Amino acid sequence: MAKIKTIGVMTSGGDAPGMNAAIRAVTRAGIYNGFKIKGIYRGWDGLINNEIKEFSTENVSGIINMGGTILKTARSKEFLTKAGRQKAYDNMVKNGIDALVIIGGNGSLTGARVFAEEFDVCCIGLPGTIDNDLYGTDSTIGYDTTMNTIMDCVDRIRDTAQSHERIFFVEVMGRDAGFLAQNSAIASGAEAAIIPEDSTDVDQLARFMQRGIRKSKKSCIVIVSESPKCGALYYADRVRKEFPDYDVRVSILGHLQRGGRPTAHDRILAGRTGVGAIEAIMQGQRNVMIGLRYNEVVYVPFSEAIRSDKPFDKKLIKVLDELSI
Repeated sequence: MAKIKTIGVMTSGGDAPGMNAAIRAVTRAGIYNGFKIKGIYRGWDGLINNEIKEFSTENVSGIINMGGTILKTARSKEFLTKAGRQKAYDNMVKNGIDALVIIGGNGSLTGARVFAEEFDVCCIGLPGTIDNDLYGTDSTIGYDTTMNTIMDCVDRIRDTAQSHERIFFVEVMGRDAGFLAQNSAIASGAEAAIIPEDSTDVDQLARFMQRGIRKSKKSCIVIVSESPKCGALYYADRVRKEFPDYDVRVSILGHLQRGGRPTAHDRILAGRTGVGAIEAIMQGQRNVMIGLRYNEVVYVPFSEAIRSDKPFDKKLIKVLDELSI
């Protein structure tokens, strides 16, 4: 196996607060340990289109507190094709890049796994996603910041809900994972959370409304995980039809959740996993995601990290039920 001298770093997929802190960590830890670092702009698309620049420590000065990503990001359709991946590999060789660090979520690391297997190159992943849905790490870069953003928004919405005696359905991101919805509901004092992990034969809305009506609450907050079929608008329409006495409003937080200055937790997570990525390369690790489990840096094979069944602690549902009486 040839010695790795130059490492490319990219951000891919949806942006997440803390990505810049991760770019900074990979760049500085890499240079500290004698590697050349090259920034790849616009994710896999940038590798295909040769948007690559050598980085020094100065390139990452003053970015630890910034949201978004200085490397920009994109979802690449061309990379899904074999021809696109071949172009990416050719540019990797052309620029003398021996290993890649990919900061992103499930889709990005799935792409990294395919690329690594196809061309036998070293790819290391960092868990950069607000959804917290990557297996093998307790938290992902951006999750804590997003949860705090949701909490702040719900605190403000509650003022209006109480003043007008309304039920507010607040829709949050998370794709097929309810981590954001459930934990932000607990943090913001919401009365309920409607999440995919609690989808049983029991009607979540009916259960909540019965409990709420029994308590004679006229204002309350329900956090809903985004869904194309059963999002906040769906549940609000149901309440209007089934419980017409209630005044109902919907607030879809959308991309507001992705932005903002990363919290200390996300900056530290980005720093530790960024340094961990360089250490993994030095140890000869290949095709793993760097995670944090029980406060220890761990190496998680891509095949495990991208599993769709990250454990959800059902006890959190009971916690919210008891706190919302």
